[in-house]
Amino acid sequence: MDFKKKISELLKKELKLDLDYESLLEVPPNISLGNYAFPCFKLSKDLKKAPNQIANDLTKIKKPNWIKEIKSNGPYLNFYLNPEHYFKKILKAIEKQKDKFGSSNIGKNKTIVIDYSSPNIAKPFSIAHLRSTAIGNSLYKINSFLGYKVIGINYLGDWGLQFGKLIIAFKKWGDNNKLKENPIKYLYELYVKFHEQESEALENEARAWFCKLENGDKEALDIWKKFSTLSLKEFKKFYTLMDVKFDSFKGEAAYNKDLNKVIRMLKNKGITEMSEGALIVKLENIAPCLLKKKDEASLYATRDIAAAIDRKKQYNFTKALYVVDVRQSLHFQQFFSVLNKAGFEWSKDLEHVPFGLMRFKEGTMSTRKGKIIFLEDVINNAIASVSKIIKQKNPKLKNKEKVAQQVGIGAVFFWDLSHDRVKDLEFDWEKVLDFEGETGPYVQYTFARASSILRKAKKKVASNVDYSLFKQDKEIKLISMLDRFNEVIKDAAVQSKPSVLARFILELAQLFNEFYHICKCLGNDVEKEVSSARLLLVQTTAQVLKNGLNLLGISAPLEM
Repeated sequence: MDFKKKISELLKKELKLDLDYESLLEVPPNISLGNYAFPCFKLSKDLKKAPNQIANDLTKIKKPNWIKEIKSNGPYLNFYLNPEHYFKKILKAIEKQKDKFGSSNIGKNKTIVIDYSSPNIAKPFSIAHLRSTAIGNSLYKINSFLGYKVIGINYLGDWGLQFGKLIIAFKKWGDNNKLKENPIKYLYELYVKFHEQESEALENEARAWFCKLENGDKEALDIWKKFSTLSLKEFKKFYTLMDVKFDSFKGEAAYNKDLNKVIRMLKNKGITEMSEGALIVKLENIAPCLLKKKDEASLYATRDIAAAIDRKKQYNFTKALYVVDVRQSLHFQQFFSVLNKAGFEWSKDLEHVPFGLMRFKEGTMSTRKGKIIFLEDVINNAIASVSKIIKQKNPKLKNKEKVAQQVGIGAVFFWDLSHDRVKDLEFDWEKVLDFEGETGPYVQYTFARASSILRKAKKKVASNVDYSLFKQDKEIKLISMLDRFNEVIKDAAVQSKPSVLARFILELAQLFNEFYHICKCLGNDVEKEVSSARLLLVQTTAQVLKNGLNLLGISAPLEM
């Protein structure tokens, strides 16, 4: 039975108002406030009564047998379902849908494009790249789970003056053998060396080589292609390790051929003007958008405008998300506004998903000065720490290396995703590698514990249990929390905040462990019917934990 739909029909029959009752119904944060709550604010105008009075009047609705009680709580009408009906509906749904539980088709026939990760070619992944990669990867999975066709784009930073600098550095100090051994780290060393030796003459040479690159010079293009190909190959190895996937690796350079066409189009629409030799678009309430500099060099905004037009043409998206740090907020306001001013109505479907900065105890990172924390080092250290713990606590564990990898990466990802993306995040080795408390490994271990209980039962878990046996407070709270999973996923998608989901599964894991300590599931002293009911609750909770972890891009190992 779809209780939400049934309650909506009940309200519609009673009130006879043209409202979308189902979308207005809420799942309260606490079971003491009922299973569902209906806010009466929107009824005031039509019924000419205060919301509190309306809620109180509606408590007199005739209750069907599946509703235990209807109460008013201020302006809210709270519905308390008959426990046996309610428990059966939730646990049966999880059992039936399994890996699909929590999914929906609200995104059917709609496409979302997500731009995330986007490292710079010839530069290593720093820990600062974790945020865009982890958040974007999770949003990809969450929106796909809701039925959207999702296109993940890794918009590589493969163009710009940095390549003029790298070409000069490679021509002066480069070694092809070292480049092939470890392309990204070697190119990074050359980039740092360039800035250590930096002078006005060297800077001018770099500008000249980038100008050659923009004009299609064969030598410049050949060197650039070599750097790009080798870098992308290394990036893909790292993405495979993290199990992060993309549908496109189309970077900035792909849009160079479109820039003149885009600029002509904007000029023809009469929205550009010259300012001190540069081509700009003036905008309301924000700084002008610079399209082309005085020296004719193209800019990020011009390439991003070209990329947005191309993506709309290719994918016809319903929404396009840009998972990029908060420092780029003005940039996105500007190029979104240019598209709007140019008459592209779909510009309203472009959304910047900003995230806070990664702060460091040791001070600010700088790629130019060689002060950088490599994301690969962080993940490798996390995996090594987990390996050490496994050897100490569970030396007989099968597939130790695979589990260490799953838990190590899970620790790093969950550490990022469990924080609200809009807040700055301080990088602290101890916190990242702390596997106790509110962490990914804690949630993974809870799933493994639940799986262990089911293995010890040595029997198939029955779904036709006596649902009236769920009487303990922890049992009722746990089942009620499982019911919230669908709404939590939708909320995480609407806010573009995986932290909403991460905090939920952390809370679910904590509640399950409280349940496990109080409610015995196995043993001769546990009644057979009670054991069957509780094992079903263990199995369904494990399923929801697994689904939640997967949507965060984190594996759920059966043993740890």
